[in-house]
This record gives sequence, structure tokens and C-alpha cells, in this order.
Amino acid sequence: MNRKYRKTVIAGNWKMNQLASGVKPFIEELKEHMPKTRSCDVVLCTPAVMIPAMVKAGKDCRVAAGGEDVSKFEKGAYTGEISADMLADVGAKYCIVGHSERREYHHESDSLVNEKAKALLAKGIAPIICVGESLEQREKNLTMEYIAYQVCAALSGIDGTQVRRCIIAYEPIWAIGTGKTATAEQAEEVCCEIRAVIRRLYGARSARAVSILYGGSMNAKNAAELLAQPDIDGGLIGGASLKPADFATIVAATAQG
Repeated sequence: MNRKYRKTVIAGNWKMNQLASGVKPFIEELKEHMPKTRSCDVVLCTPAVMIPAMVKAGKDCRVAAGGEDVSKFEKGAYTGEISADMLADVGAKYCIVGHSERREYHHESDSLVNEKAKALLAKGIAPIICVGESLEQREKNLTMEYIAYQVCAALSGIDGTQVRRCIIAYEPIWAIGTGKTATAEQAEEVCCEIRAVIRRLYGARSARAVSILYGGSMNAKNAAELLAQPDIDGGLIGGASLKPADFATIVAATAQG
């Protein structure tokens, strides 16, 4: 982490778990475990129906609310979609786009991820843009080329001022929900490359300002080692974000960097 130039962010991704009625009890328990002082911004990205409850409960614990996905469309006949304007209206400050599960299960393309990121930026919401390689791509030594392509595609048409409001989350697909985790060195190598790509696109000052998260099964046990890396500015947390004590431990680990 390098707090001199950019903020540290710990963002939870609840996926399709929990209920709106459980948000307040969760936050109350989380508050009991949270460090008295913290060295990062804390976000919980939830299904859209839970965002209002998270906004309300999170105020007392300094936890920001985020969405898990957004439509590229501003409004219209798109049944079931959630617009960036709707997210902003209920208080979401962040939103995940391009998560590997959306890419796999809903066949989301890089161009669609780019359109979603732009839609969020237009409404003042920080996009958490996910990129990551498969096990096959890693084994064929294509990781850096593929990640660079994803970053360039996701940021296409986004200017230097806007890019500083973006967050990039590196989530090696082979390490999500598998219990496997990239070593701290492997994670740092890719996050360093992501920053190098941003530097080539926007210059050194913008590259220093963009927060890059690691999102491959970061947990209470490995968080401190991962967060000690110079180009890892936080985590996109899956399973551990559903456990208040574990999530608070990850937040506390940011103080060690």
C-alpha cells in the first residue's frame, strides 16, 4: 500500500447472500470487532434491494454502501435492470463491474464492462472494475497480456480525471471461491503490471492515484501479507465479508502496511 498517493479500500462483495433484514444485526456485530482507528475506506457491496438498509446501518460504523452490478442503460424498457441513477438515488457510493461471475454466467464482454463503468462515473459512483485470468491463461503464460487487454478495454474513453475515481480489482479466476490464493508475490506482480498499464495510458501521476485491490480469496489469515505489497491497495472480499469478525480483521490488517 502507498497511502501517500492513493486511498486503501476494503470492499466486501456479498454476492447473492444475506437479507435486508439481516443488514442491521450484521453491522452491529461488525462494529464490535472493528478497530478503534482504521487506515482504509470500508465498503460493503450488496444486492440492490439491501443498499438502503446498508446506507442506514452503515452510517454509524463508517461503512459505505455499494452495488454488485449496474445496467449500461440510463433508463427505459429493460426489465429487471438497475441503473446508475437508481443506485446513486439510494446512496450507493461504489459498484462492482466486470466480476468474473458476471463475465462467465452472463457472458459480459469487455466493451459492456466499459459502458457500465462510464455509466457509474457519470452519476458520481466509483466503479470497482474487475479483471483476472483463468488457470489456463496463467499456465500458458498469457496472464500479463490478458490483464493488460482487460484494463485497456475497461478504461477506453475514460479520461485522466475520471480514471482517478476508478478502482481496479485483480481477481485471478482460479483463486475465487476455490480456497486457492495467489502468493503475495504473484498478486503483486500482476497489480504492478496493472499500474504500469495505467501509467502508459494516463501518465505516472494518474497511475499513482488509482487504487488497485486484490480479489482472490483474501481472508483474515493472508490479508496482512497481501496488503504489505506496494501495489496492493486493499481487497475485494468475498466469503470473508459475510463474517463480521473476519472482515474486521482484514480491515485491521491495513494498519500494518
